[in-house]
Amino acid sequence: MKRSAKDLRLRTKDVLDAVDRGEEITITHRGKPRAKLIPIRQPKDEANPLFGLWADNDISPEEYVDEKRKRRFG
Repeated sequence: MKRSAKDLRLRTKDVLDAVDRGEEITITHRGKPRAKLIPIRQPKDEANPLFGLWADNDISPEEYVDEKRKRRFG
């Protein structure tokens, strides 16, 4: 699908909705292609690598911060 830069400015939500449906959109300016919007393919079942960052630690994040602050203020 082709959309002009003006369409992108005035109808951003509609353009992004089309991308969410899997469409690739070519953005034109003065009739010449300038950019392409494509959907980001992310696996639904893959977990965020930062999730569970503290899973292997023996102390809670609050205790860790308190311990660090003791050295500075204590």
